[in-house]
Amino acid sequence: MAKEQVAGQESLGEAMNKTEFFFEENGRKIGYIFLALLILAALIFGYRSLIVQPRAEKAAEMIAEAQYRFEATTPDFELALVGDENGAGFLDVIEKYGSTPSGNLAKHYAGICYLRQGDLENAAKYLAMYSTVKGVPGALVNAQNYGLQGDVAVEQGNYAAAVKFYEKAVAAADNNLTAPQYLRKAGLAEQAQGNAERAAEFYQRILTSYPASMDAREAEKLLGSVQK
Repeated sequence: MAKEQVAGQESLGEAMNKTEFFFEENGRKIGYIFLALLILAALIFGYRSLIVQPRAEKAAEMIAEAQYRFEATTPDFELALVGDENGAGFLDVIEKYGSTPSGNLAKHYAGICYLRQGDLENAAKYLAMYSTVKGVPGALVNAQNYGLQGDVAVEQGNYAAAVKFYEKAVAAADNNLTAPQYLRKAGLAEQAQGNAERAAEFYQRILTSYPASMDAREAEKLLGSVQK
């Protein structure tokens, strides 16, 4: 037993000695690594403060004029897209600041502009370029983006893809206002494929989960039409 205890103590001592030896031999290297990590942290902070934030601010200023033209009483979608000497368009924001939050939003807007102009190919392209964001306001944009991709798919006759997009839109913002709209569209897309049973499931979901929504009455009529 004593020998086993001594052997155990010697083993522990050897391990401690090896650790001390390691730090003695590699202390300078470890110091360099630690210093490098500090420098990297400082560079990241500097990059964010001196580059990322100013770029985001410039992008926000740049997108404002395009948004104004997009949201005008009589919107000019082409001008909102390409801009002119008086202000940038969404495509300019994407080209210069595509990686910023405003650049990301510009991709969504550009997709809508192309859709309003009937350019389904570019509408699908730019809507798909948009990256979903976190937060309540962002969730509504995320849902709208998926819903618009569903609308594009419907226009292209790809009803199966449309249903998937509408389901994503519901999941992105599960509320009493937008979710029933996308469920109704999903049901209509299923009907267009001849899938009455699947369509009925979407309409029933509106009645069950969103009975007070504006789409509930329409869903009841649609449900009746597919159950005949």
